[in-house]
Amino acid sequence: MNTPTPTRYSAVAIAFHWVLALAIVGAFGMGVYMSDLPFSPQRLKYYNWHKWAGVTILALSALRLLWRLTHRPPADLPAPAWQKLAAHATHWALYALFFAVPLVGWAYSSAAGFPIVWFGVVPLPDFVSPDKALAEAIKPWHGRLAWLLAVLVLMHVAAAFKHHFIDRDGLIGRMSLRS
Repeated sequence: MNTPTPTRYSAVAIAFHWVLALAIVGAFGMGVYMSDLPFSPQRLKYYNWHKWAGVTILALSALRLLWRLTHRPPADLPAPAWQKLAAHATHWALYALFFAVPLVGWAYSSAAGFPIVWFGVVPLPDFVSPDKALAEAIKPWHGRLAWLLAVLVLMHVAAAFKHHFIDRDGLIGRMSLRS
């Protein structure tokens, strides 16, 4: 039996969207802020918070992807084919970066010899073996991928505003917290 296509996202999908949005913006902001701080206990604390956020984002992203793969999203709104293609490509690129950014950060932390202890309680295994040369090679990629994610997030927000204010097609209502 075919199930009808929903007209808006489920409450779980909406919760994943907004919790991850806040976590990603927060982790990005923390990363930008802490990277220029002088070495200090405060900086080390911020790095740990940033790592905890990254691991949490990684776990939530896995759950979100599982939810997305097992639950039908609303049908595409009427739009030119190129806009639908751009929207789908951007969404899948966002999903890829939800995983790539924290995994590359984890790899850098492991290669640099800095373990990750999630919330100061759960020690995570090294993603790669400690290797200073590898750490130096990986380090810039975490930042580059994070900035790419930030650009895609801004494009995503701009497209949502375009749909809301110019197209007036109800797109934002499909992902809003209120029904």
